[in-house]
Amino acid sequence: MAEQGGGFTDRLARVPERSWDKGAGPGALLEGAREPFVLRGLVADWPLVAAGKRSARDARRYLLNHARDRPFKVSIGPPGHDGRLFYDDEMQMNFRVGTGKLADILGGIDTAEARGEARTVYMASIDIPSHFDGLDEANAVELGDRDPLKSIWIGTRTKIAAHNDFPDNLACCAVGRRRFTLFPPGAFRDLYLGPIDNTPAGRVVSLVDFDAPDLAAHPRFVDAMAEALTVELEPGDAIFIPSMWWHHVEGLADFNVLINYWWRRTPAWLGQPQAALNHAILAIRDLPAEDKAIWREQFDHYVFDNDASVTDHIPETARSILAPLTSETAGRLRAFLLRALSK
Repeated sequence: MAEQGGGFTDRLARVPERSWDKGAGPGALLEGAREPFVLRGLVADWPLVAAGKRSARDARRYLLNHARDRPFKVSIGPPGHDGRLFYDDEMQMNFRVGTGKLADILGGIDTAEARGEARTVYMASIDIPSHFDGLDEANAVELGDRDPLKSIWIGTRTKIAAHNDFPDNLACCAVGRRRFTLFPPGAFRDLYLGPIDNTPAGRVVSLVDFDAPDLAAHPRFVDAMAEALTVELEPGDAIFIPSMWWHHVEGLADFNVLINYWWRRTPAWLGQPQAALNHAILAIRDLPAEDKAIWREQFDHYVFDNDASVTDHIPETARSILAPLTSETAGRLRAFLLRALSK
């Protein structure tokens, strides 16, 4: 039986709130943080926030004043779409993806709003420096020596299935309202994840409908709920989402804008763990059990344990990629992998 009403978030613990040094910004709080927290009013002084508080149309005009003349990628739901960007009954996407000028996309939202029509329009993870002039400079957060990716998310009422990301994430609600429901990294078994290679936006997602969790089909979701945290952000608020924390995100207003910052704790020249997982599925998962056991031991030895016994018997100058990686040795390893995968 499905749990109806979508009210389970009312019973969840709240994401803790933290205060910050208004002169220095949130950088000190972010250093080494591994738990999520909310920063109320962090970006309340942004011009974009002020425009959105006047009206959604003012927010859209503000964005257009900074937009570059180039295509924007947009996801659009069919008539009657409920804002949940997800799979259909055939496990294909229940929305279509296209490109258009920002003026045309936002003009369509203007028209639908004037007619009282509900539309699902979503521009996800748009790179700010390449799509806007001056938007980042006018609406900035002091993040210290971090060099983050800066993205903007623009859309109508939407529901984005629970997923996670490898980088740390500071997400700032600029226009409208956002509800986040978070789960720790280890909750993945209880979220009933879908396919890895067929996803709505490049990351594996939970198949649970958070509006009406079907606990007969997904009984372990009760265990995920026991660990979950939730919060609603108002314009100007921000949330820190640590690496690999699962998050379900809802745009609650008729028009919503979020700006987020992603950064890694490790150098950019290191590889993506997801690529290693995909390669392990290709090369190891379907081996006989006794062979997989051997490779599990080798992974533990070289990757997960990685203690002194791996290299102590090898001259220091001859350890190559078994030594701590540098940009040079990482580049050589990447080139080797590309040649191996191309065969």
